[in-house]
Amino acid sequence: MTRRVSVWGGGFWLSRKTREAALDAARELDELGYSRLWTSGGFGEGVPSIYGEVLAATSKLGVASGIISIWHADPSDAAASVDGFERDHPGRFLLGLGTSHGPVVDATEAGRYTKPYSRMVDYLDALDATDTPVPAGRVALAALGPRMLTLSAERTAGAHPYFVPAEHTAQAREILGDGPLLAPEVAVVLDENEDTARGIAQEYMRGYLSLPNYSNNLLRLGYTEVDVAGAGSERLREALIPSGSIERVVAGIERHYEAGADEVPIQVLTADPTSFPTQAYRDLAAALIA
Repeated sequence: MTRRVSVWGGGFWLSRKTREAALDAARELDELGYSRLWTSGGFGEGVPSIYGEVLAATSKLGVASGIISIWHADPSDAAASVDGFERDHPGRFLLGLGTSHGPVVDATEAGRYTKPYSRMVDYLDALDATDTPVPAGRVALAALGPRMLTLSAERTAGAHPYFVPAEHTAQAREILGDGPLLAPEVAVVLDENEDTARGIAQEYMRGYLSLPNYSNNLLRLGYTEVDVAGAGSERLREALIPSGSIERVVAGIERHYEAGADEVPIQVLTADPTSFPTQAYRDLAAALIA
């Protein structure tokens, strides 16, 4: 199994205010040897330009959407974008797709979020039917439950679970079998001050635990309603977010590799999400990338 170390990023990469800083960060990630940058497509319509800009600014770094919402991007537009990326930067872009979340999708049109699994199947069919079909090897799914994980193995390169502990990674690998990509996002806090690390992690967890897809997935794994309430329990924080020294954080990331991940996109959480934690990624590269 090939082991890859990657980066996951959110709003910093999408904001026009931080675009030049983001491209500088991408160039350094490329030099440090990270395999791929996964970054959110946000909740606007279509495929953001950041993917092409990062590809153009770097020479080896892979780029993946983590994820494009199938409720917000037309399949023909997504396919055309992938075709362009593949033509200009062969083999470096991966289209990560996800069903997003009911509260997010329904916020603009009540009742729109229905039958997400069927919607994903239809979306993959639509990608196949475009003028520029997207090869299965250039697609991955944000998969949490067994059905979506199975679909990701059958129809795409593999799965990109988000906000999951290592026990989910082990279950996902069992469902996927050998071969398909398994790239779970892992959020970390590199701060040896326990109170600071706890505060940063709790602020992050509170938002995601309010989304049923994530809280229900954790309940399926055996966590309790108490664990997923509010900002989450200490037990859950320790399982989800490796925190503290570089040694403790690396040990938490390693648990996902041991559970069957072949790529881990690392998201470094800080008190200021508008800036890029360059030194943290340098330290992680030194510890994890041969």
